[in-house]
Amino acid sequence: MHILKLDPRALTDNPDGARRSKSSPQADALLLATIKAVGIIQPPVVSPPTDGGNGFVIQAGHRRVKQAIAAGLEEIEVLVDEAATDNGAMRSLIGNIAFEPLNPVDQWRAIERLVALGWTEEAIALALALPVRQIRKLRLLANVLPAMLDQMARGDMPSEQQLRTIAAASPEEQKQVWKAHKPKKGETADWWQLANGLSKTCMYARDASFGEDMRQAYGIEWAEDLFGPADQDNRYTTDVEAFLGAQQEWMTNNLPKKGVLVEVNSWGQPELPKKAERVYGKPARGDCTAMYLDRGGKVQTVHYRMPEAKKPHGQFTTANGSDEADRNASPAAKPRPDVTQKGQDMIGDFRTDALHEALAHAPIEDDMLMALLVMGFAGLNVRVDSGASDHIFGSKRFKRHVARLFSIEGTLSFDIETVRAAARSVLIDVLSCRRGMSNSGVVSRIAGTAIGADAFLPNMGTEDFLSCLSRQALEAAATQAKVLPRPRVRETRAALVDHYKSEERLVHPAALFAPSQADVTDLIRHADDLNELDGIGSTDESEVGADDRADSGQDDATDGAACVDPEEEAEPEETPDNVTQQEEGAYGVAAK
Repeated sequence: MHILKLDPRALTDNPDGARRSKSSPQADALLLATIKAVGIIQPPVVSPPTDGGNGFVIQAGHRRVKQAIAAGLEEIEVLVDEAATDNGAMRSLIGNIAFEPLNPVDQWRAIERLVALGWTEEAIALALALPVRQIRKLRLLANVLPAMLDQMARGDMPSEQQLRTIAAASPEEQKQVWKAHKPKKGETADWWQLANGLSKTCMYARDASFGEDMRQAYGIEWAEDLFGPADQDNRYTTDVEAFLGAQQEWMTNNLPKKGVLVEVNSWGQPELPKKAERVYGKPARGDCTAMYLDRGGKVQTVHYRMPEAKKPHGQFTTANGSDEADRNASPAAKPRPDVTQKGQDMIGDFRTDALHEALAHAPIEDDMLMALLVMGFAGLNVRVDSGASDHIFGSKRFKRHVARLFSIEGTLSFDIETVRAAARSVLIDVLSCRRGMSNSGVVSRIAGTAIGADAFLPNMGTEDFLSCLSRQALEAAATQAKVLPRPRVRETRAALVDHYKSEERLVHPAALFAPSQADVTDLIRHADDLNELDGIGSTDESEVGADDRADSGQDDATDGAACVDPEEEAEPEETPDNVTQQEEGAYGVAAK
């Protein structure tokens, strides 16, 4: 047997080789990387051709020759030996199955030796075609108890997280836990219990709201997580009590006006006061603030609003400000009123019929019509579950808008700008897209589309909103923002938050005002059904009796968030000149 230097491209494969299946791409990449880094360590074995032809036949080392060609080597060293009587069949089989790869502990020892010789972790990873993270994981074994290393050398390895937990503990702590959970001979170790016994809660400096002075006051010392992400502050402390105490004191010192400290429930959500409604959008002046510590010890802030307190029935406020119970009226006989209760009911019916006739047929200017619509919402029979951000309920909410339309003498006196401002205020109080009782439904979406409310949507590229998205939706948002998705969802979310801090705002497509075609079609169909029920379209409106309109108003008094008599919304016989064809199409209403 002797050594020659030959061109690997001149070698011929042995047709009787044991390896017929293709090796994995990962194994080929590893072999190619090692050849590029240190060359071929063990020369392939070749033999002269037995049929008297030219060239040498590979007896062992087919993969090494193939990857040497891929590495661009012009010559390689080979061992020349005479062909065996079985054409190298047994030698080929042994060469492929008899070699056992190094176990993780031996790999770690070999890596430590290379580091001592001046190799960097990156160079070792490149030579072995392994991630740098894997090299660092193996180097964690330097902090592991020797008895645990012996168990790992048998092929019984913990997961990376368990190994990190074990390596972070002191030798004394590892010794005590190993003594309590040491496996029997021939059995595998319960690494979960071992890691659980050594786990410690870590509080990170990046989550701390307090400053350096408070850190020193509480005696908090930071340690460095050497295996954490390089682009983050990886300082941490295991003194959980001191960290939470400093956070709690910081919240107390920085509590805003109308702010309270709250606890979290078993799901990690803040326990707000009873009957409080959480505010997810922009807080208003009357809203309250709640601060709390989440499970990671980070200070979190939420906003909420409380309903207006209602006074008990049967009480009134005296001149000195105290509430007293209503006293029974005097039993003395009262004089008979000029008009009885039944008469008052009849007068109410007469007035209503006349008012509806005038609204349907009397000439009304546009500014007066807009003012009357504003006043209509201030009626006692109108109930609106408003999504506005104040605490005024019922007709009081709309009376304040109506008041600006009157002079000090109590007569209507206004200009067009005043009416427009009042109409805007009324629409703000009526239209709402909030989930719950105040939701106006599809009409608020149509209104938002008509006036371009999409341009006023806030930046949704925040941690709170992005945490509500699925992985698929989050990656779609990252692709749209030209942000490369990360392997973990939280990393992709953090990258998006950083992107939208300095770049344009994020508006998720689900937040746009444009309603679906199905909702608009349902709205039009519902309106057609009501028109048919009221006889609109089949009978001239002038032929509809006042009693029928009054009955219709009672039947539909509870329809929608704002309960208004249907005759106030009745369409005239002809489309007014100031209503364009585009507006008719937007609302799906045509004059019958």
